[in-house]
Amino acid sequence: MKLKPVQSRRDFLKTGSALLGAACLPTFVPSSVFGANAPSNRINVSLIGMGLISRGHFRNMLSRDDVFVHSVCDVNRERLDKAVEQANDNYANKSPGGKFNGTKGFHEYEEICDNPDVDAVMVLTPDHWHAMISLAAIKNGKDVYCQKPMTLTIAEGRLLSDACKQYGTIFQVGSQQRSESAFRRAAEIVRNGWIGEIEEIYAKLGSFAPPTSLKEQPVPEYLDYDRWLGPTPWYPYNAERVKSAYGGGWRRFWEYGSRKNGDWGAHHFDIIQWALGMDDSGPVKFVPKGCDGHEYQTHYYANGIKVLRDHPTTDGQMIEFVGTKGRVQVSRSNRLGTSPAHLKTDVIGPDGIYLYETNGHEQNWLDCIRSRKQPICTAEIGHRTATICHLNAIAERLGRTIHWDPEKEEILNDAAAARWLDRPRRAPYVM
Repeated sequence: MKLKPVQSRRDFLKTGSALLGAACLPTFVPSSVFGANAPSNRINVSLIGMGLISRGHFRNMLSRDDVFVHSVCDVNRERLDKAVEQANDNYANKSPGGKFNGTKGFHEYEEICDNPDVDAVMVLTPDHWHAMISLAAIKNGKDVYCQKPMTLTIAEGRLLSDACKQYGTIFQVGSQQRSESAFRRAAEIVRNGWIGEIEEIYAKLGSFAPPTSLKEQPVPEYLDYDRWLGPTPWYPYNAERVKSAYGGGWRRFWEYGSRKNGDWGAHHFDIIQWALGMDDSGPVKFVPKGCDGHEYQTHYYANGIKVLRDHPTTDGQMIEFVGTKGRVQVSRSNRLGTSPAHLKTDVIGPDGIYLYETNGHEQNWLDCIRSRKQPICTAEIGHRTATICHLNAIAERLGRTIHWDPEKEEILNDAAAARWLDRPRRAPYVM
């Protein structure tokens, strides 16, 4: 890809007709003006949040000829400067003169969301910033890829899903297991009834160290800590509070998410919803570990199917579906096991259920931006999965069973628990 000064798709569409109108004179038009990677087709993407989770997304976007990384954003200046340098070096290597400085860095996401040259944004921040940034992008006409879980609260999820419908946004939640073949196959086996009636499902989430009080430390000069905290309660700075979520970090703390339920739960509960055909609904009861005689955290669907967290699973698989006629176990790296074994390779008939298949999660998002078809994991799907994460977390924090109406989206007969459907936001970070 030979890069010239950045021109947005919108600018190209405005000026393209005039340029082609001058074609009455003998003119050579370079092939780069046409085709899949022409300026009119190239998507200007901005990445917001340049921490550890962003690395794979950033590399993927930089490697593509049909995408231009227009800008990046982070409250950590060192991280931001490094990302800008990496992007411009990448494009300089593809430019005729070996120089390029077209990718810009911004401290505040508002500058990206307000920029008419930006077509789409990737929200890669900690969970407590997902809703506010996504909503700003949606209202400014951007398409959005948002990391999972989609929101910090249930109320935020309903707000985002409704906004996407209002504005016609292509919104992809980063529950990428839907785009992995083994998970799709496991869900299809369940949906086609090959293991009979589902009785129990096991999901392996693991655990974090408990939240803890931390000694105050000086805030690094390169970090806008107040903006990192955003709408969450103010706590003294400590490096442990803001470090990467892998192995704990900020995910240990209730202020910024639902701990393991919002970490691996957002992945595995999503696949379970898909397999059960419950993408527009959800469970009705949530019981924390040790409550009402439950050895494991458990949530129940109205038909009696129950999902147990960290129950020992066959061969250490991430998810196991137990039916009256067999079992299915599935994990990443395309690990799929079935009992009976032939289910793994049996062919689905013409009248069977085939689930949405993609060529990759980010590819699906980009394809849908162009086609305006809905992606594999929409905001509504992401909201329903995040709701399960949040309700399990509420039950755990309160130490009691929570009853839920998935149609009305209400916690039943528990006014104290119902207050957790949303959280107060610290000024000035309000929606």
